[in-house]
Amino acid sequence: MKRDFDCVCLAGGSRVPRDLKIEGRDLKGIHFAMDYLTQANRIVAGERIQSAELLMAKGRRVVVIGGGDTGAACVGLAHRQGASCVVQIEVMPKPAECRTGDFPWPRYPLVLKTTSSHEEGGERHWSILTKKFVGKGGHVSGISCVRIDFSKKDEKGCPVMEEVRGSEFEIGADMIILAVGFLHPEHGTLLKQLGVRLDPNGNVATDGNYMTSIKGVFSAGDMRRGQSLIVWTISEGRTAAHYIDKYLMGKTELPIM
Repeated sequence: MKRDFDCVCLAGGSRVPRDLKIEGRDLKGIHFAMDYLTQANRIVAGERIQSAELLMAKGRRVVVIGGGDTGAACVGLAHRQGASCVVQIEVMPKPAECRTGDFPWPRYPLVLKTTSSHEEGGERHWSILTKKFVGKGGHVSGISCVRIDFSKKDEKGCPVMEEVRGSEFEIGADMIILAVGFLHPEHGTLLKQLGVRLDPNGNVATDGNYMTSIKGVFSAGDMRRGQSLIVWTISEGRTAAHYIDKYLMGKTELPIM
């Protein structure tokens, strides 16, 4: 690839999902969110999925672990597939419904987000830590949880997570979707063949001009900065274009976003 082009930009995204490596993780019926969502898109596109590989929520009790946008998408899909019930849990505390003094403008407000998927039904719970997956006959049958408290803070003022004694409980589930974020881009053939350096988090490392450790190879977006929002991806793409144009032409009129 590098032989055929004067410049290459790596923007493959952050596709390696964060796992929840706790007791019972080897039980059947536990799936990563992106596997669940992308398969649904493939079905809509007309692709036929083998029954043994089909991830279908119809008639099942579904638990979505993770309270972000990806988790919300899974909630909506489970409803549309005919799940018997859907529960979404999040380890962090429930956000305020309006901007608080902790997030003054122009800081991004940490407020409760209710999407159209949530409006379709289901339950949402916050400050819940999943301790283990439980199952029967090799298939998941629920999760063992405990409520947690963030009221205490450490010497730096950061909240400390503490389990609430005596708050243990279980949630029944036939299907569990893990939507707890992503770690870094795939470290497969492309990155290995190019030989680019990675940062301590496993993302593609770049200098201040978005160039990697290989001359003429740039990177932008989640592959460079880690899992983030689409607005950051757009900004990074335009900024990378600025430096790529300057690298190729010696100067540029493209703005830095």
